[in-house]
Amino acid sequence: MEAQNIVNWISADLDLNSGGVRNTVEMLSEGNTIAFISRYRKEKTGNFTETNVREISEKFNYYIELELRKETILKSIDEQKKLTPELKKQIELCQEKTKLEDIYLPYKPKKQTKATIAKAAGLEPLAKEILAQTLSMKEDRDAVVSKYLNAEKGIDTIEKAISGAIDIVAEELSDNANIRGLIRNFILETGVMTSKATKAAEGVKTKFDMYYQYSQTIKSIVGHRLLAIRRGANEKILLWKIAVDDEKAVSMILDSIPTKNIKSLFYPELYKSCKTAYDRHIYPSLQVEIFMSKMGEADKEAINVFATNARNLLLFPPAGHKMIMGIDPGFRTGCKIAVINTNGTFKEYKTIFPHDDSGRRTQEAEDALLELIDDYEIELIAIGNGTASKETSVFVQNALKKNSLSAKIVIVSEAGASVYSASPLAVSEFPDLDVTIRGAISIARRLQDPLAELVKIDPKSIGVGQYQHDVNQTLLKKQLDMTVESAVNFVGVNLNSASMQLLSYVSGIGRTCAKNIVEFRTKKGSFKNKTELLSVPTLGDKTFKQCAGFLRISNGQNPLDNSAVHPETYNIVEKMAQDLNVSVAELIGNDALINKIDVRKYISEEVGELTLNDIIAELKKPGFDPRQNFSTAEFDLQINSIEDLSEGLALNGTVTNVTNFGAFVDIGVHQDGLIHISKLSSKFVKNPHDVVSVGQTIKVRVLKIDAELKRISLEAIE
Repeated sequence: MEAQNIVNWISADLDLNSGGVRNTVEMLSEGNTIAFISRYRKEKTGNFTETNVREISEKFNYYIELELRKETILKSIDEQKKLTPELKKQIELCQEKTKLEDIYLPYKPKKQTKATIAKAAGLEPLAKEILAQTLSMKEDRDAVVSKYLNAEKGIDTIEKAISGAIDIVAEELSDNANIRGLIRNFILETGVMTSKATKAAEGVKTKFDMYYQYSQTIKSIVGHRLLAIRRGANEKILLWKIAVDDEKAVSMILDSIPTKNIKSLFYPELYKSCKTAYDRHIYPSLQVEIFMSKMGEADKEAINVFATNARNLLLFPPAGHKMIMGIDPGFRTGCKIAVINTNGTFKEYKTIFPHDDSGRRTQEAEDALLELIDDYEIELIAIGNGTASKETSVFVQNALKKNSLSAKIVIVSEAGASVYSASPLAVSEFPDLDVTIRGAISIARRLQDPLAELVKIDPKSIGVGQYQHDVNQTLLKKQLDMTVESAVNFVGVNLNSASMQLLSYVSGIGRTCAKNIVEFRTKKGSFKNKTELLSVPTLGDKTFKQCAGFLRISNGQNPLDNSAVHPETYNIVEKMAQDLNVSVAELIGNDALINKIDVRKYISEEVGELTLNDIIAELKKPGFDPRQNFSTAEFDLQINSIEDLSEGLALNGTVTNVTNFGAFVDIGVHQDGLIHISKLSSKFVKNPHDVVSVGQTIKVRVLKIDAELKRISLEAIE
């Protein structure tokens, strides 16, 4: 298949300009990253977004896999001496994997079946008679069939001969691509997804009780409901089925046979063949296929939800260069406190016991807390949102208030902190510290710069997904890795302070190269300019081109190195400055001078107006952090458990997770509440991500409380 055909297919699928698609496919094939293409090759793509480029990449991989499968199928059919010019053309023009497998099904080597046994017994001619429908009802049925009796092959009765012939016809019908396509569409259009409780679960209250007698058309059921049904089935609580009008489906198969003749001798056998084909082959396989296909869509949808939440969490506004205290709260084992300085460097730790049952150590804990706040001039106190979080917040808040201190408390998600604390990375960073102290350090750093800290753990451990443990884990990892890479390159990375983990996500770098950069930096000292990267082992011209625009050097030899301007266009900025009779340093950040630049003067074959406009924007705000400004929210100190809640109560909350059906909100009672999508706004909300995001602080009202199942229903207060 010509590459141009694939380009045309992608262009049609995504409704994108074919020229831009072709150039994008070529750049991807040459090893350019999605981040690099979307940011620095806008003229070639026609200003495709990062999402456009990623979708092109996914479609391209799909069609490449499709073409490879076609080669295998063509070879198999050709070896069987059954490949006709028409069949070859049909296969070559096929654009869907499912339809391709339908075409191949009649030629696919089979294990022994009832049909193959019947063929071996010599019943294929009788099967052809049934399909041909040419014999009149005046014929002697038994006399016609008796010609095919074969005692040696086990066909010693009329009934066995008829049954065997029906098996052959049924398999042939079930292998017919047109019939499978017809019934597939019928099920997709009219099928109803149903679920019910297993016998063991009947009458038992579970989180799946709404699915005990549930039904919804397969074409309208939303992804999270399918995911819930699958989880319920996996936990032996639910049984599922796709209900269809079976008689209608059988009639459709019968109607698709051009030779059918109600007056034929073998019309009843033809009908039975259609029913056998449907009951034994078509419906069972298509039910599973459609369920798996819908689950694949639901998986992808859930993975996209996870990725969106992860991106929002990664891009959560950083507190920045402040003195921060991190607290990993606990009851019996105490609260672990760690202090980091404005650069994230660990300074000191203590363990306090503010929740001692006797109360004897509470004052001691307060004294230790106040001493650290005073010694390090703490500005922010990050408290993990796990066990004892609210109690610790109340303790700290009271201590601050009693002593008139201005430090602010921020509740920080500690999801994955324990994963980091026990990791080889954490051990190498803090070999002499306890796991819980490392957790407190991580909590503090998450507040200072969420992106820099969260890249140290597996994105799956961030805990902002929807059925993330149930979905396709390979796809989940791939999507989350791309999400982290996208977030890192969106913000940019300080070359001289970034960790190996952060650097590894920069466009084109990877883990090995990141390790080499850190080792080079440790041995040679800070990078003074970006070109020094070319001296790093394994970092050649190709990698430099991919990564250079996303790296930053503050106070380096070249002021442009602290911007997103790519080194390949530094000469253009230098020409702009020269034309204005100023230095590059004088031009950067000077709106009055920058506004005098006519970008059209600098257009060339390599660089167009789109890139030049990006350069101008970067010159106006060099090193600009695209993340929003940091802000905090405070919980009601009087509300500490679900028992303290009442319907109608208004509270502050922090969004911890966004799903397709709503948003979960931490209101400080050890149990997140749910705002259903219908309660997110007074206006219609199609996608919860359009109105809320992970980490956002919002005001909510309590609607309903189910203490037994620990469910809290909320609504957003606009």
